[in-house]
Amino acid sequence: MANVILIGIVLLSLMLGWQFRLENDFLGLRPGALRTLDLLVGFVASAVACALCFLLLIWFTDARINANSYSGNLFFNAFWWTLRSVLTEELIFRGILLVLLIRYLGIPRACVVSSVAFGLYHWGSYGVFGDLSRMAEVFVLTAVGGLMFAFAFALTKSLYLPIGLHLGWNLVSVVVFSEGPLGMQWLEVVPRNDLSTLMTVLIFTYQVTVLPVIAYVYLKNRANLLL
Repeated sequence: MANVILIGIVLLSLMLGWQFRLENDFLGLRPGALRTLDLLVGFVASAVACALCFLLLIWFTDARINANSYSGNLFFNAFWWTLRSVLTEELIFRGILLVLLIRYLGIPRACVVSSVAFGLYHWGSYGVFGDLSRMAEVFVLTAVGGLMFAFAFALTKSLYLPIGLHLGWNLVSVVVFSEGPLGMQWLEVVPRNDLSTLMTVLIFTYQVTVLPVIAYVYLKNRANLLL
């Protein structure tokens, strides 16, 4: 069913692109050297940033790490689930929706609207309705991420960089450290101690600043990378 939904979103995006007379490559999916670099840099930077975040969490909570017997088939299924969810979200929130918002609102306001919608969407996907503190936490984390993905799309005119940034973090979180709806995957982090208030704030600050800063620096220097 999820595969059918993804295919439906792709077809709907193409139909809307035709309806609004957008250019043929309005999603920026045509391959190219710079776009390939966008994908690779986004993926590696995000995966490393996520891994470091978990390592900090392990360090500060003196966590025990349990390793699961992990097969290639399990990895492939988890990888495809993660990739599919990333592609679905990117096509919805940074694809045709953001292209049209940019046309009518301009880049800054369009990116803000897209990021707010992305944050609100995760209240449902994370199942946090009713828990105000958790709703606030999820909204800030995902809206900041959505803002980063939106500007990455708007400034590169392509989905490659936001897909790389999104996939790297989600793959490490969900598949490597089993933090997500798929349950136990490769590693399980079992904290022995609770995080102090200070460490909780530091981890949260890390999550909402480090990768956006890396993405900003990359976007600022991107045009000169293949000269």
